[in-house]
Amino acid sequence: MDNSNKFFYLSGFISFSLFFLIFIFFSLMMFRSVDIKSYALTKNNYISISLDVPKIATTKPKKIKKSSPVSSVVEDTGDNIDVNNLFSDVWTKKITPKKKVIKKEDTKRLLDIQKKIQKKEKNSVNSISEVVNNLNEIDTHNESEESSTAEQVNEYLAKIQAIVYRYFRVPANTQGNSVKSVIELNALGKVIDFRILSYSNNPALNEEVDNIKARIMDVIFPIHPQNIPTKTVVILTSKE
Repeated sequence: MDNSNKFFYLSGFISFSLFFLIFIFFSLMMFRSVDIKSYALTKNNYISISLDVPKIATTKPKKIKKSSPVSSVVEDTGDNIDVNNLFSDVWTKKITPKKKVIKKEDTKRLLDIQKKIQKKEKNSVNSISEVVNNLNEIDTHNESEESSTAEQVNEYLAKIQAIVYRYFRVPANTQGNSVKSVIELNALGKVIDFRILSYSNNPALNEEVDNIKARIMDVIFPIHPQNIPTKTVVILTSKE
């Protein structure tokens, strides 16, 4: 118990001493006056300095007058100098002008060339004329063949018309009426088909043309000049 009381009093004394010291320190800091010293210069206290700048002498270059060149005057002696005599003793090579050599044209060779050209031209003209003649002959031959073929075809069509009319029996009181038909034949002239393209206004005539097909189916017609199958239009007209 004695030790505890002793430490208690000792700690209280130490704390009180610290508090008192801190209090005194803050009091001194608060009530201490701070003197701010100001420094200024008075008007009388100054230093005057004067600078003495030395003058530098500059020399300007003097202008030098150029002397005009003295033209040398050559006195005219009045004597004429012969220039030809100056080169009289100098040796020079004699230059002879070249003569133009005129080449003689080989007329014989030129004539031969002209003859060859003329011969070629004649041959070309002859060949062209031959070609034209051949073309004309071919055209005339073709025209003659076409005319003969056209005549044969017309004759062939007339025969077809005549054979069909042979099996056409005109009914009474049907004059002026017509029926359009077509007959199809093979290359050998055999009938393949016979049909009516357009009928007339007469029933009796229409009935008659319908019966023609059965009559001509077994008939052998002429062969076409070019040996080709044909389709021929036949117009059956009722006449008196």
